[in-house]
Amino acid sequence: MRTPLSTYRLQIRPGFTLQDAAQTVPYLKSLGVDWIYLSPILTAEQGSDHGYDVTDPSAIDPDRGGPDGLLAASAAARQAGMGVLVDIVPNHVGVATPAQNPWWWSLLKEGRQSRYAQAFDVDWDFGGGRVRIPVLGEDSDVDALQIRDGELRYYDHRFPLAEGTYTAGDSTADDPREVHDRQHYELIGWRRADTDLNYRRFFAVNSLAGIRVELPEVFDEAHAEVVRWFRDGLVDGLRIDHPDGLADPEGYLHRLREVTNGSYLLIEKILEPGETLPASFECEGTTGYDALADVDRVFVDAAGQGPLDALDADLRGGEAADYEEMIRGTKRRITDGILHSEMLRLARLVPAGAGLAPDTAADALSEIIAAFPVYRSYLPEGAEVLREACALAVRRRPDLGHAVETLLPLLLEAGPEPDAELGRRFQQTSGMVMAKGVEDTAFFRYTRLGTLTEVGADPTEFAVTPEEFHARMARRQAELPLSMTTLSTHDTKRSEDTRARISVLAELAPEWQASLQRLQKLAPLPDGPLANLLWQAVAGVWPADRDRLQSYAQKAAREAGNSTNWIDPDEAFEAKLSAAVDAAFDTPAVTAELESLVALLAPYGAVNALGAKLVQLTMPGVPDVYQGTEFWDRSLTDPDNRRPFDFGARRRALAALDAGERPASYLDDAAKLLVTSRALRLRRDRPELFTGYTPVTATGGAAAHLLAFDRGTVPAPGALTLATRLPRGLEQRGGWQDTAIGLAAAMTDELTGFTHGPGPVAVGEILRDYPVALLVPTA
Repeated sequence: MRTPLSTYRLQIRPGFTLQDAAQTVPYLKSLGVDWIYLSPILTAEQGSDHGYDVTDPSAIDPDRGGPDGLLAASAAARQAGMGVLVDIVPNHVGVATPAQNPWWWSLLKEGRQSRYAQAFDVDWDFGGGRVRIPVLGEDSDVDALQIRDGELRYYDHRFPLAEGTYTAGDSTADDPREVHDRQHYELIGWRRADTDLNYRRFFAVNSLAGIRVELPEVFDEAHAEVVRWFRDGLVDGLRIDHPDGLADPEGYLHRLREVTNGSYLLIEKILEPGETLPASFECEGTTGYDALADVDRVFVDAAGQGPLDALDADLRGGEAADYEEMIRGTKRRITDGILHSEMLRLARLVPAGAGLAPDTAADALSEIIAAFPVYRSYLPEGAEVLREACALAVRRRPDLGHAVETLLPLLLEAGPEPDAELGRRFQQTSGMVMAKGVEDTAFFRYTRLGTLTEVGADPTEFAVTPEEFHARMARRQAELPLSMTTLSTHDTKRSEDTRARISVLAELAPEWQASLQRLQKLAPLPDGPLANLLWQAVAGVWPADRDRLQSYAQKAAREAGNSTNWIDPDEAFEAKLSAAVDAAFDTPAVTAELESLVALLAPYGAVNALGAKLVQLTMPGVPDVYQGTEFWDRSLTDPDNRRPFDFGARRRALAALDAGERPASYLDDAAKLLVTSRALRLRRDRPELFTGYTPVTATGGAAAHLLAFDRGTVPAPGALTLATRLPRGLEQRGGWQDTAIGLAAAMTDELTGFTHGPGPVAVGEILRDYPVALLVPTA
């Protein structure tokens, strides 16, 4: 198996095609990247910037460069000695525009007789033999249906007509409503999706329909093009999107490993605290959210927890946030709301002999899912997790004790047998509820420190000590040395540098409280926790343009769902929210307050960011760099984090560094580029320096402000990483002073070229120019 030493994620889209990726390879080679890492490239919904709405898995998207584009990108990578990793989407396909998806079009046109009927996860009996499609404004809008060009039309929506259900060539001969009644699909009001849908979706996205890749024939057709990439030597590895949505992730990975001849595989899997990948999974690890959480927290000041908790409680009217109870409520909000269709489908699978009324079964199933501590179980692994969730559900709802007791043995059966469908489908559903209830709702409500509410993180863990960080890294080196590490992705709610700046608030809690109080007086927002979230985000990315912040503020408020929501927005509240954002630009006192706050945070945030970057690039695992983040990148949730950026500027800056120019200060873009390029090059060119993991302990009064580790294998030294942590506190105590580390041999800093040791060396001497250092044994 060929494995990467590092990757660089490229978002392939109509505005940046595979041909563009090929042109970028020489720069990435110079940067030190080992593999290019491509976002989904199969044919997707026209105009899609992300590619996760695949409409035709049989071909590479022509708008993304087509097969010639992949050939060019692969050839460029091969010429540079680099590998290729590609993101694929096995769980669902895009159905927003039926005519663009031949599988879906066939299903709608031919119903159960379609050769693709088995590919989609449809409860035909519940729909009366029809697929329910929630596109109408109201059910009564069937009056707006028309027949044109042999299709059923609803404004811009087009649907096929089954043979023999209309008078061909005469659009006036049939009543569109009656023709609609004869189709294999039923167009319904969009609000009915919460309760009446009968096809599996990706989370609550109606335009993404789940497919059944657990069926061999569906797997084969959905992966024929992917298999060709490996047969033709174009691709070296795959990133698997959302495997938790699959009926059988273990079986899927086993089959994928077979058809790709044992190639490198990563899964987009959220690991909750204490959770490990099932031993039976045939993959090298995850896409790195677990690593991201560890890196973030070692740069957060634990002393800030008490003051920030107190501020948060004050913003909530004096009552501290109970996160466990909060996520129980947000999960139930999802099971009883946008994913209620999925819960009702589970309830319909409960055998009649169980003696449970459908509403009771749905209630009990929802309570069990709300008690789940992880995304899903992987039965038979994870059976104890299911039992514990059932026990917690009963403690919370004793009235459901009999129902939960009845359901537990049914949920524990999750094999391939037909009567085990409830158990299988329950596993697919729990992850949906976790994602929507926690990451997409609670993370916008639990707002004491924005750094903590990142994808894959446990926000109740406020900070991690260096000792605990070292212990986790030693486990990672021993158990998942080929798993990906990351700091920013296309899904992170805040980019790495935004989080690094927000983390400083843990060192400046009194100053933050005073600043927030002044902002609330100047631009009042009648939702204290949301105001906390909003102004942290604004400070994290400032300076920013108005439209970006307005878009973020609206999304954050609607996701939180406390003062407004997506379904029925509160116009009065959103007007106040918009006015608060506008005040950052239009009210001089607000602008001054914000700029004063950012001036305080920015230098310390840059120290945090450089430290996090170097640690992530040199810690155990395969480091990924998200496109453009070798410069400072202060982004918020998508689509903000998918903004275009300038490769030319980065190429020129790298050439200047290589010509001997040095950044004017650690605040410059060039400083982050220096750290990124030198770390990537070292990992690629000197892999023998990254074979182990040993903590490095400092002596002296500021020892707690240093995070350091040696990646060599004892007794041979390897690459030695030094990073400053808690920079505000370090400054207040007078700097490094007598703090020192011992070097067994002379070592040279890849960032400055200076040589240090052997023997005791002052940390302040090593970190004189930058807050980080990357030392290697001097030849």
